[in-house]
Amino acid sequence: MSKFKERLGKLSPKKRLYALETLPGHLAESVQGERLHQLLTDFDFIEAKLEALGVEALIEDYDLARNSDVLLSGEQSETLKLIQGAIRKSAHVLERDKTQLSGQLLGRLLDFEIPEIQGMLEQAKQWKDAVWLRPLTANLERSGEGCLRILSGHTDGVKAVAIAPDGKRAISASGDKTLKIWDIDSGTELRTLTGHTGYVNAVAIAPDGKTAISASSDCTLKIWDTETGSQLKTLIGHTGYVNAVAIAPDGKTAISASSDCTLKIWDTDTGSQLKTLIGHSSYVLAVAIAPDRKTVISASDDKTLKIWDTETGSQLKTLTGHSDPVTAVAIAPNGKIAISASRDQTLKIWDMDSCRELRTLTDHTREVQAVAIAPDSLTAISASKDRTMKIWEIDSGTSLRTLTSHTNSVLAIAIAPDGKTAISASHDKTLKIWDIDSSSELRTFIGHNDRVLTVAIAHNQRAISASSDNTIKVWDTDSGTELRMRTLIGHTSVSAVTIANDGKLAISALPDRSLKIWHMLSGREIKTLIGHTHFVSAVAFAPNGKTAISASHDKTLKIWDIDSGIELFTLTGHTSMVMAVAIAPDGKTVISASLDHTLKIWDTDSGRELKTLTGHTDDVTAVAIAPDGLTAISASWDNTLKIWNLVNGKSLITLIGHTWLVEAVAIAPDGKTAISASWDNTLKVWDLLSGKEIASFSGDYNFNCCAIAPDGVTVVAGDASGRVHFLRLEGMGDLGDV
Repeated sequence: MSKFKERLGKLSPKKRLYALETLPGHLAESVQGERLHQLLTDFDFIEAKLEALGVEALIEDYDLARNSDVLLSGEQSETLKLIQGAIRKSAHVLERDKTQLSGQLLGRLLDFEIPEIQGMLEQAKQWKDAVWLRPLTANLERSGEGCLRILSGHTDGVKAVAIAPDGKRAISASGDKTLKIWDIDSGTELRTLTGHTGYVNAVAIAPDGKTAISASSDCTLKIWDTETGSQLKTLIGHTGYVNAVAIAPDGKTAISASSDCTLKIWDTDTGSQLKTLIGHSSYVLAVAIAPDRKTVISASDDKTLKIWDTETGSQLKTLTGHSDPVTAVAIAPNGKIAISASRDQTLKIWDMDSCRELRTLTDHTREVQAVAIAPDSLTAISASKDRTMKIWEIDSGTSLRTLTSHTNSVLAIAIAPDGKTAISASHDKTLKIWDIDSSSELRTFIGHNDRVLTVAIAHNQRAISASSDNTIKVWDTDSGTELRMRTLIGHTSVSAVTIANDGKLAISALPDRSLKIWHMLSGREIKTLIGHTHFVSAVAFAPNGKTAISASHDKTLKIWDIDSGIELFTLTGHTSMVMAVAIAPDGKTVISASLDHTLKIWDTDSGRELKTLTGHTDDVTAVAIAPDGLTAISASWDNTLKIWNLVNGKSLITLIGHTWLVEAVAIAPDGKTAISASWDNTLKVWDLLSGKEIASFSGDYNFNCCAIAPDGVTVVAGDASGRVHFLRLEGMGDLGDV
């Protein structure tokens, strides 16, 4: 126990709150830099302040220390900057779950060899207030890497974002049919705007910041009061999805772009339609208004851009050059150039006077979805389906930096009026705030170069992971270090992997419809199993190590003899792809999980179907069987897990807590707890007796897979970025009290 915690414990609740609120300010005002530094590197203070006053008050204490005249040394200031950055980057997690403080700090700061940070983390490791997952390796994004902050709250992809002229607020638009107004400094959600009945595809904020206009797939636009969140007007006239909207610099008119192949000019005061611009031969996907208000550029699915005269509504020029639909366009604040983005994976810079193409920007590997130009007209930022953003120097057309952090397509980007901050919006349901000048690319982390598809652990505590980067890796779970890597030449990816209980053999499943058996020690390939007619999605060893069972997109499972490589049985009955398979401890029964929303129990001796388990309302992606062989847990894209009685095939409990697709589940050797992995970026620990969630760990990316070691406390998980996470389940001795 630190001295601070000891002193705090002697105070009344009222005085404790007062001390937490005022002590940092008092130390700053009295120029006690050393004491203030000690306070802000004390885990007990950090935890107490977070619990009592919230994450934003805690972040402000570090600003106070670093920006006041307390005479911190350069090293002390850097230490506080790192801790503050870790807290800020974890703010969206800590706002909803303060019990994750220890895990977030360890995951982001563990590899900084700074005595004060290491001392603080030693305190964090001793946290015993609840069951929690302790990171054994630093595999979360650190301070100074990637984004500054994550904004979460939408329940579907975020399609657009706009920043207010004062740079203090932002508005996001989502496929969940809502808009949200955010405070950029604190990252807090101020209000949610509801009223659209379809996806909200775009949003623009008026120059005075008082109103905003949204565009929706419900074929309407809506004008909102940004102060109150109230809906002022609905603009009706388009006969197709409204894909984009822009507001003129004087705020008096707005222009919308629609899938009805037209653009419309609107009077924002009256809500009346002024003109319809006709000329595109396919969907109009984007629109931008020049600073002089006289011209507009539209981008279309017909692969062209068109320049229009706003006063007459006449078409002035057609810009051609893209080989695929043009998804976005932006005009520089100086009015001299425009930049277009396309599904052909390029951006093009155009001279506004001559309408001539100046250069083509090529660096993205998938469709470019959005582009924004900085206020100085010197740089631009593009957003792509390849999950990255790129900062470009406009004059030379060179890519200056790549920003990576999103786990799905980046759909929109906005740059603040000061040119220093940007906000990105993604199909991963989040927005991310970036410091354009200082944001560094992510460091090399523990794992793969692409998403981790599956992990498995043998009785000797060796773990194995398979990835879309064409490799499998072998790990020591105690240290989290890689022991060996084998590249599977000639295969496009490794879709699944399993390891025998004795740790001697492994089987990998490959998208070319085959499986390979190989020796763990030498990495030597022993046999290739061929028989499936489609992608092999999962494979499991029988407990005796003599047989294995594979699951495939061809809607079947196959039982294989390991020694001979002969197919023993084909199990048929599912009506859609089989995604997962688990074998009971006695080796006599198998459970499969399928995209047909069901699980099936099979007899391994005869290959006969015994039962069908129904209850999930979406694809079933994973299944695990308890050590007693009497119960099983399934994971589904309906965001739930279900516990099943295997004797009667009935669902016992539904586990509710994940907010997005559940991809994997593993049961501890004692059969009392389970861990699930989800696209909501969390691992969750469940008490199987009560069905309650008892712990959660939030990563930076979607979790695809998880496994529990035979020791019952070591957890290995893989995510969409390629990271392999090693964690320890702490506080299990108190589980009976949960």
